[in-house]
Amino acid sequence: MSAPVRAAAVRNIVSGRGAAVRAAISRRTMLRGSAAAGLAVAAGGLLTACGDDSGSGGGSDIVFSNWPLYIDVDEQDENKHPTLDAFTAETGLKVKYTEDINDNNEFYAKIEPQLAKGSDTKRDLIVLTDWLASTLVRRGYVQKMDPANMPTAVKNLDPRYKGNSWDPNREFAYPWTQLSTLIAYNEQATRGFVPATVDDLLTNPQLKGKVALLTEMRDTVGMVLLGMGKQTESFTDDDYKAAIDKIQKAVDSGQIRRFTGNDYAQELQAGDIAACLAWSGDLIQLQADTPSVRFAVPEHGYPIGTDELLIPTKAAHKANAEKLIDYYYRVDVAAKLTASINYISPVVGVRDELLKLDPEIGKNELVLPSEAMAAKAHTFRALTEDEETRYEEAFAKVIGV
Repeated sequence: MSAPVRAAAVRNIVSGRGAAVRAAISRRTMLRGSAAAGLAVAAGGLLTACGDDSGSGGGSDIVFSNWPLYIDVDEQDENKHPTLDAFTAETGLKVKYTEDINDNNEFYAKIEPQLAKGSDTKRDLIVLTDWLASTLVRRGYVQKMDPANMPTAVKNLDPRYKGNSWDPNREFAYPWTQLSTLIAYNEQATRGFVPATVDDLLTNPQLKGKVALLTEMRDTVGMVLLGMGKQTESFTDDDYKAAIDKIQKAVDSGQIRRFTGNDYAQELQAGDIAACLAWSGDLIQLQADTPSVRFAVPEHGYPIGTDELLIPTKAAHKANAEKLIDYYYRVDVAAKLTASINYISPVVGVRDELLKLDPEIGKNELVLPSEAMAAKAHTFRALTEDEETRYEEAFAKVIGV
């Protein structure tokens, strides 16, 4: 594994999406690790499993591994999850729910040895970010779902999510939530200027030295590609190089203050960073704490990703896991989940239910994008392992790691 790819893996554990778990402020700042580290694990590289990680269910009917603070909780007892309790009451199926996914890379390191050997991970349902989900699908590490056990999910899956390059027929994964990357700014620091495009971040002299981009390759390069008029779903090697060159020019000119993980938050609130790329889940809390923090949805579009529900190979309770997925695609259940975690739901009809349940959240475009906003969302195409290596090497060089 090359030094830049190794550095990308370390970068995202230490300061990127995965790093936020160490701070554990809330699920809104619980972000993800980079694909480079996931590939490093697959190759037996940077991250390795430390002993056996069984995830044993101890007699449970479903073993569900998820990220911390990524499900509804009882206001009186944070160890209780009302939607899971209601599922058990309705079906009689006991769920062992474990918040043991702190980082895509680390979790993959735990389960990859079992998956590679064709052994049971002792987990029936896991939630991983789409880039890693695609790797597991490609490697044959997850089971094909039976639509007969998931009629509600099949019916209520938003058409925007019904197919992608790595699972075109939605046979292996169903979305848990959507994650969006937008432009954030502190209107006091920008003195009223609204950065509406990524070019504003890269070139506008009013923002010079006070711009932050993300250490996530897909988010930063994806936004720049969209600003260039390219499609993140179908860009070429030449397109990628042009985007990297554009970022490098902004670095060389002093336009960019630094590249960050979720640690942009404090500097944005203080005005040390005037504008940056930011994750939508952070912005709800940032705006609540600091009214001068705003966000812009670029006309050229913005990158999105998803966290995906997967059933590992050899899972002991596959049919039960499918029933749980189906349950979370019921509109009333999806609305309760969304009201609690404030991430975009992939369930059709959740808007009206959420407006009744929590009107304030239901009117927030960061949680329920308008049709106009949703139309500007773009996914980053699946990469081959060769592309992953080359692209991460180029990105690591431009951001100086």
